Amino acid sequence: MAVLAIALWLFVLLALLSSLRLVYVIWWRPKIIEKKLRNQGIHVLPCKLPHGNVKEINELASEAKSKPCPELTHDIAPRLDPLLQELSMAYKKPFAVCYGKIPTVIIMDPELIREILTRKFEFQKPEVGPTMKLFLKGLANIDGDKWVKHRKIINPAFHIEKLKGMLPFFMASCEEMVEKWDKLIDSAGSCELDVMPEFQNLTGDVISRAAFGSNLEEGRLLFSLQRKQGELLLRSLINLNSLWSRFLPSELNKRMMQIHQEIQSLLLGLIENREKAVLSGNENQNDLLNLLLKSNFNEVHQNKNIGMSREDMIEECKLFYFAGHETTANLLTWTMIVLSMHQNWQERARQEVLQLIGKNKPTFNDLNHLKTVKMILLEVLRLYPPTSLVRSIYKETKLGEYSLPAGVSLKVPLYLVQRDPELWGADATEFNPERFSNGITKAAKDFFAFGWGPRICIGQHFAMLEAKLALALILQHFSFELSSTYRHAPNVVLTLQPQFGGQIILRKI
Repeated sequence: MAVLAIALWLFVLLALLSSLRLVYVIWWRPKIIEKKLRNQGIHVLPCKLPHGNVKEINELASEAKSKPCPELTHDIAPRLDPLLQELSMAYKKPFAVCYGKIPTVIIMDPELIREILTRKFEFQKPEVGPTMKLFLKGLANIDGDKWVKHRKIINPAFHIEKLKGMLPFFMASCEEMVEKWDKLIDSAGSCELDVMPEFQNLTGDVISRAAFGSNLEEGRLLFSLQRKQGELLLRSLINLNSLWSRFLPSELNKRMMQIHQEIQSLLLGLIENREKAVLSGNENQNDLLNLLLKSNFNEVHQNKNIGMSREDMIEECKLFYFAGHETTANLLTWTMIVLSMHQNWQERARQEVLQLIGKNKPTFNDLNHLKTVKMILLEVLRLYPPTSLVRSIYKETKLGEYSLPAGVSLKVPLYLVQRDPELWGADATEFNPERFSNGITKAAKDFFAFGWGPRICIGQHFAMLEAKLALALILQHFSFELSSTYRHAPNVVLTLQPQFGGQIILRKI
């Protein structure tokens, strides 16, 4: 009986301790963090258990996204996140909302943003879930010494001189698209086209050629598998039962694992074959895979413990595909939409292309001299940045005048920062490429679409070269305007995309 009584008391004690820990994690700890933030002048939206402000955020966002914008406007923040837009107008200092039980501090001060992006070891990328790991890891989702090592090895592959050698890959894909569009235009000289899937196919084809060169078919197969994996990831994220489906062996998870294994096997075969060719001196291609392998071999030769493993190489190749096609496809889609809204800038860009290049194939130097085209692309990136920046801290950390408690997340909503009239002027929500006439630094120090400092996007020159070439060829051959079926509805789905597509009326010139 005594043993039974002791066991019962131990059970009660353990249950009590577990309950106290649960209360601490769910209620007491968040309240302590909220108080610390408020004591420093940071406004914290009252956090409602157990999901924080998620219900309020989602309800407002769902209502905003239930219909397109009432007019063609670049003031899209109220549609993307009405709550953050409202709070950003009310509070100039950092403010916080709860996407769960712990507050997320919203940072809009450029000085603080630069500090976050510069101090890469203290402000880290958030942990990704199991389904995201099946889709993407690589440089975008690693930190610390591993990030430094990968960045050093990958950098040479994106050097501007190496990109010159990839221009024929870009050209082949862009010319195929222009040829296809030319055939689509009917005898009346025009056709309607949703440019979003067109640019997704274009940029997927470009990265297939640029990453794998002669292994183009394997590259296209990989692109197809990666796209399918991305669709499944989105389904897992919006699934009402996603909290459980991410961990249980659902049909969706099984399919994601199957595709993951197919991608791993395909890339492993490509990498092994290329390694043999590079080591034997029989491989002279200038595609990304070759450049990456050679850079890795150089590191291994200097120190065998420094190089990337094959698993690392596979993940970086997968990242090439997502980052190399998704963001550039979005940039081109928004550029076509915006230039359809602003015909004067479309004509100005076309005249620049025709005066500098005529109807000839653009060279690398030609593309570098397209000042108006570059200004337009930068202004589109300002108004329609790919995504927001999110960081996590794991110990109490100073940021400017603030001391942020461990466990707090940070969010930089670029679509708000890059529309701030205090930073960009009274016309901050208007399309005005002229602001970039003297370059990014003269326009403002607060342009973060490519990141900042050591965190600056490694593929920015690749993306801009591809976008300038595609836009130059389009302007040479076509004029375009918005279709009557187009509905202006910017929407975040991993990246910022037009919710209902980008319907354009295309005409030969």
